[in-house]
Amino acid sequence: MTKETPVDKLTRDEAGAELARLAGLLDAANRAYHREDAPEIPDAEYDRLKARNLEIEARFPDLKRADSPSEQVGAEPAEGFGKITHAVRMMSLGNAFADEDVAEFDASIRKYLGLSAEAPLAYTAEPKIDGLSLSLRYEQGRLVSAATRGDGAVGENVTENARTIGDIPQTLDGAPDVLEVRGEVYMSHADFAALNARQAERGDKTFANPRNAAAGSLRQLDPEITRSRPLRFFAYGWGELSAPLAETQLGAIARLASLGFSTNPLTECCTGLADLLAHYAQIEQQRATLGYDIDGVVYKVDDLAYQARLGFRSTTPRWAIAHKFPAELAWTRLEAIDIQVGRTGALSPVARLTPVTVGGVVVSNATLHNEDYIAGRDARGNPIREGKDIRVGDWVQVYRAGDVIPKVADVDLSQRPGDAEPYEFPTRCPECGSDAIREEGDSVRRCTGGLICPAQAVEKLRHFVSRAAFDIEGLGAKQVEQFYRDGWIAEPADIFTLEDRYGSGLQQLKNREGWGETSAANLFAAIGERRRIPLARLIFGLGIRHVGEVAARDLALHYRDWDAMAQALDEARPAALAHRAADEAEEAERIAAAAEGRRARIKETRAAAIAERAVPDAATAAWEDLIGIDGIGATLGLSLSDAFANGHERAAFDALRAHLSVLPPEAPASQSPVAGKTVVFTGTLEKMTRAEAKARAESLGARVSGSVSAKTDLLVAGPGAGSKAKKAAELGVETIDEDGWLALVGDA
Repeated sequence: MTKETPVDKLTRDEAGAELARLAGLLDAANRAYHREDAPEIPDAEYDRLKARNLEIEARFPDLKRADSPSEQVGAEPAEGFGKITHAVRMMSLGNAFADEDVAEFDASIRKYLGLSAEAPLAYTAEPKIDGLSLSLRYEQGRLVSAATRGDGAVGENVTENARTIGDIPQTLDGAPDVLEVRGEVYMSHADFAALNARQAERGDKTFANPRNAAAGSLRQLDPEITRSRPLRFFAYGWGELSAPLAETQLGAIARLASLGFSTNPLTECCTGLADLLAHYAQIEQQRATLGYDIDGVVYKVDDLAYQARLGFRSTTPRWAIAHKFPAELAWTRLEAIDIQVGRTGALSPVARLTPVTVGGVVVSNATLHNEDYIAGRDARGNPIREGKDIRVGDWVQVYRAGDVIPKVADVDLSQRPGDAEPYEFPTRCPECGSDAIREEGDSVRRCTGGLICPAQAVEKLRHFVSRAAFDIEGLGAKQVEQFYRDGWIAEPADIFTLEDRYGSGLQQLKNREGWGETSAANLFAAIGERRRIPLARLIFGLGIRHVGEVAARDLALHYRDWDAMAQALDEARPAALAHRAADEAEEAERIAAAAEGRRARIKETRAAAIAERAVPDAATAAWEDLIGIDGIGATLGLSLSDAFANGHERAAFDALRAHLSVLPPEAPASQSPVAGKTVVFTGTLEKMTRAEAKARAESLGARVSGSVSAKTDLLVAGPGAGSKAKKAAELGVETIDEDGWLALVGDA
């Protein structure tokens, strides 16, 4: 099998197209898996999709979307159950699919902690149970509540059902006063077969697999039904604690076992990468004989003090990862190639396949990446390594590595029909007929129609109401798309005038099919609640290309005010255009130099292109301030500048802003000595890693920038500080060393 294009080989536009295809798909999968107990895809395939999405976002953080799978943990609790707010958020796990991924995980841990490759570092390794996550809360040794994962913050109250499971103790002797035990509810293969046999005898619904059976059994409104089902529970972690369980992960698991919980006997302590991979292979060999479903092996840093230092990302711990088992493959016929248009105008090809079962799921669609992947050659006609020369009628290999839309991995040329012709990628948008152009160096062709293209307009509106953006209850992707098709909503500002236009009169929302007086009133109230919106959500909700959730947060923290940001972008516009002109001149110089067999004069060419623009100093300062924000950079800065300078886009932004009260980022919980200040780190830090220093500064309310400017308040300079230290001295910026930084924030 030919491997898919590695993430580190993707171009920016390939990555954007990939994320666009994934953006709306996992929400339905989450609901099916966590709420309906009827997953549409195998667990391993779901996790592979989520992992690839996360890898792409790690490399291109500015492309992150509102509905990103990496920001989702499970699904919101279903109706019919009470809700329990987790005292400590229930996180998901990052995934690894190859030995190289595990090596990268180990290397990232060592880098974050400042450990050498030879330094001792222990991990625990345990089977990843394919069941339903559950959190058990004990107070004074008594079970007081049990909750499913839900969306990670709020889960379903299944306390009475959990009390019927034999593996779950009702009381504990010698436990901390407050103890939340996390684990997995599952069903053995033998019990699953017996349950399905009983269901069939009674003429009741049978279950597709043990995971569905376990989840459906636990989430019964009648506890007696749960009691009749053979559920089991493995404990593997914890949430809130009033006192530590141990100093290590392995010790804590042993403590849980001593309290009466079932823990997995295959959990072992591993002392290095080779040991981890050996234990993975051992568990994989035993997989078929374990008697219950697993879909990988979970590795966790064993030292709990290290775990505390490593902390968490938005939805996953840095100190743990799930090493998943390989995906499955199948061959089928390619019947057609369709083009989908995304929010940014990207034309994404989708393979329509003769349905085939892959990993227990019937597959009829697959991604084809981009036109070069289909053609096998780039825009200049040069063969590309990952290109396939795929044609309609071909016999293609499909794999489901966790993707809702799987991928075409290979093509069997020996079975190609004699009349198969090379696929001609469209040069006009199939949605609006506008030209679809492909910029130099870009692998993705994009529609130029902008807001007149219905595909782009709908996708922007879907993005606007998504969970990480405005998240208006009752106005999801389906509703907003229908309102757009009916002419009720054309741009985000129209949402906030919906009640004035369709809350009264002959054509009222409450009279539409599927709506009523109560649901209409609830929607208008939910829209009203979102008139007060945090600045970061507003920025993210605009759907500006390359501006992901993390970038939106960084921009909000830096500018703190919408008007200030808009003014800064307007001021920086001449410098942004000069930067683009310099990029174009640089590329032209490279091409000319290669043709003439001489060395390219890049610096001189860039300088000349910028000087020709005669950029005002204020514009240069505003531009440098923008791209100096840690994690922003020139590509994202240009995208922001273009959006705010585009007449149609700016008019839409201004119309929306008129309906909103925009809230600045929350002030830090404690008034630290660096709260609200802009800090730059340079040189070598010897007592902490750069990642730790940045995380500490941001937790204290500071803004971390990657470059020194007149707006910099503090430079922390370690050994080897160069141009940044010099510039700080020229600007009169306060400069301290690492010890000075630790003294400044040590007690904050």
